[in-house]
Amino acid sequence: MIKAALLLTGVLGVAWMPAIAVAGSEADSLQKAIQIAIDQDPWLTGSMSTEAALENEAIASAQLPDPQISLKAGNLPVDTFDLNQEGMTQFSVGISQKFPRGDSLALAKQQKQQIAAQQPMLRQDREARVEATVSQLWLEATRAQLSIERIERDRSLFEQLADVAEVSYSSAFGMTRQDDVIRAQLELTRLEDRLTDLRQQQEAVERQLSEWLGSEAIMPVVADFPGLELEEPKLFTAVERPNRQAWYERVRYHPAVLAVDKSIDAMEIGVDAARQQYKPEWGVSAQYGYREDDPMGGSRADLFSVGVTFDVPIFTENRQDKRVAAAASRHESVQYQRESLIRELIARLETNWAKLSRLDERLALYGNRLLPELSEQAEASLNAYNNDDGDFAEAVRARIDETNASVELIGLKAQRLKVISDINYLLSQGTSSR
Repeated sequence: MIKAALLLTGVLGVAWMPAIAVAGSEADSLQKAIQIAIDQDPWLTGSMSTEAALENEAIASAQLPDPQISLKAGNLPVDTFDLNQEGMTQFSVGISQKFPRGDSLALAKQQKQQIAAQQPMLRQDREARVEATVSQLWLEATRAQLSIERIERDRSLFEQLADVAEVSYSSAFGMTRQDDVIRAQLELTRLEDRLTDLRQQQEAVERQLSEWLGSEAIMPVVADFPGLELEEPKLFTAVERPNRQAWYERVRYHPAVLAVDKSIDAMEIGVDAARQQYKPEWGVSAQYGYREDDPMGGSRADLFSVGVTFDVPIFTENRQDKRVAAAASRHESVQYQRESLIRELIARLETNWAKLSRLDERLALYGNRLLPELSEQAEASLNAYNNDDGDFAEAVRARIDETNASVELIGLKAQRLKVISDINYLLSQGTSSR
């Protein structure tokens, strides 16, 4: 029993030494992954194509309709088809041009330009979303990796614990019971299952990363989590509930909100364009008619005509009035969308602020009290067992509790950094303003 106890003490002392931190470039690796994801994102390329298309449409929509050319042979006598028999017979060429109502062309161009101006804002929002998504996947993969490394260290411990228990049980002087041997093996099996689950989680996250990184989706070996800091820590320093007005002033320049602002501007122009329907559409035309000489050889004068056409919007109740009302409703609808989006962003900020506060409390509790107390309990249980005053199962359970708490601490750190990543997305700022 004494030899077994000495061996057990040596095993625990070696296995539970704190790991030495290895200096690395976790933040640089994450930033490189984010840049790869942004550079390879087809949505961003598609957005630039959409913007170019809208800009071309804006130029095209401001142009006058093509003029119309007419060629006619008129008033031919059907009995002889003689071109100089009748004085009314003529060959004519005409041209006509229509002018759309009011300022509808200029307004159509402005509306397309405002819609095109959405795309840079949407790209900024997309880049911020990609950064947040890749960061959170990276953090989740890092959590799984660090948890695996932590449990791998404990697995070697429990393998030796099982061997020690077997030796002590087989010894004539040992106090170890058969159920102690079984318990050590059971805990080892549980660790194996947990490792398998964590590896499955890590592989799943890496497959998700492949959507963004392609062939670069292989996770590097990291020593710790990347350092992520709040973009605006002063907005999250209040102990009490933060000032919603300060958050509002921040999120109103979020790229997603600025994109909706551009949509509001486009819908407002659409209302003005609908009002142009009350104005007449004008048209001008000119025609030149050539006539043959008369049957006696006398010359006939050619004919020239010019005219103006316009429509008269009189019955407006079920056409123009309804179009203006529809455009106004669309404008109002987008304004409500903007308000809803701002509320959503602020609500997410409040939720993340609450999460961050509680996570900081839990991290402090784990670091200052829980882990030290679990370590003391594990040592006390081990000493009691070595002095034949404690239970082997209790000593093992105490070490398992310490392992679980260490893995839980890794998870809490990952959660905190994921919350910070989401907050930084919510605080993203666009480069345009209303």
